[in-house]
Amino acid sequence: MKRILFLISLVVFTANSFGQATEPEMSTIFDGDDLDYWEVPENNVWWVMDEGTLWAKSDPEKKGSILWTKKKYKDFVVQMDFKFGEGTVDSGIFMRGDDERNAQIQIGESGSLKRDMTASPYVPKQGYPVEAEGIKELLRINDWNTIKAMTIGNTYKVWLNGKEVMNYTLEGANLEGPIGIQLHPNREMSIQFKNISVAEL
Repeated sequence: MKRILFLISLVVFTANSFGQATEPEMSTIFDGDDLDYWEVPENNVWWVMDEGTLWAKSDPEKKGSILWTKKKYKDFVVQMDFKFGEGTVDSGIFMRGDDERNAQIQIGESGSLKRDMTASPYVPKQGYPVEAEGIKELLRINDWNTIKAMTIGNTYKVWLNGKEVMNYTLEGANLEGPIGIQLHPNREMSIQFKNISVAEL
């Protein structure tokens, strides 16, 4: 009996240790105070900080904008809280840069196709090759949501409010580049972000 209890304890200890060892240590890249980790666009009228949140709002000409990290990443996980604002929201997370060679991928925070495409991957010239699952039940339209996106090699996974909703492999994907947050052009819209963090894997 003692041996069985010892073995059970050993398994539990090993599982806990493994979990702690594999959990990435996240580093904050936006905490509500500044945009030091980001390349703020010239003549910025799109990205505004207010009471600890980052607002993305359309300009009068609806040109749109992308806020890029100063740093480039290879394998990483990025997490942020977001909340939809006014208009038809079309936003998302660029994973490793903006590339029209069909190698860039964007994780949506979006209602751009008359249904919500949040957590689904958008690829230039392909559109949405797969659609995230269970979004209708998970997404809080009028409240804060947490999205986490991970890329290792050319595989991408996304979690929404703690539940895995998407797993996709993109052949020929960019393997290094900055992280971007998009404010889509030709839209009158707003969206808020906070608690943005990243971990290199």
